[in-house]
Amino acid sequence: MESDCRIPMACLRPRILALHALFWGLVSLRVFGAALLSDEKAAVAVTKAVTAPCWQLEEFVVAKECSACEGLQSKTIPACSLTGFVEKINCTKSNKDEYKSCRSTKMEEHLFWKFEGVMLALTVVFAIMVVARQRSLDRQASDKVRRQIESI
Repeated sequence: MESDCRIPMACLRPRILALHALFWGLVSLRVFGAALLSDEKAAVAVTKAVTAPCWQLEEFVVAKECSACEGLQSKTIPACSLTGFVEKINCTKSNKDEYKSCRSTKMEEHLFWKFEGVMLALTVVFAIMVVARQRSLDRQASDKVRRQIESI
């Protein structure tokens, strides 16, 4: 007589049931945890909007172009810590002078050429590796052909 149960009896062992419970418990924790985190992120976004700098909320005029932070500036202005460069801006509505982190064209050019140099060096290294591997494979093939001819 066959059972109408579609769950195999091996799946009803306590160890398997415990593993299933643990797995689904972790899955549900992850789902509910993500929901809770999204609620917290929304609350943080609301508080950020209140404390956001004026240049994020209104129009501004650049008072001093992007320049490197000096010794004292890097310690006193928090915007200097991000890129090492800062520009002074004037918000139009509130008429506040603030500092905004910026990216220097000299810094970008330096990073570009550094990247290009690394890529060129890697190209040379891998080209040498390809040539060496090809020579090795050619040598192995010619040795194999030579051994086949000698065995005749």
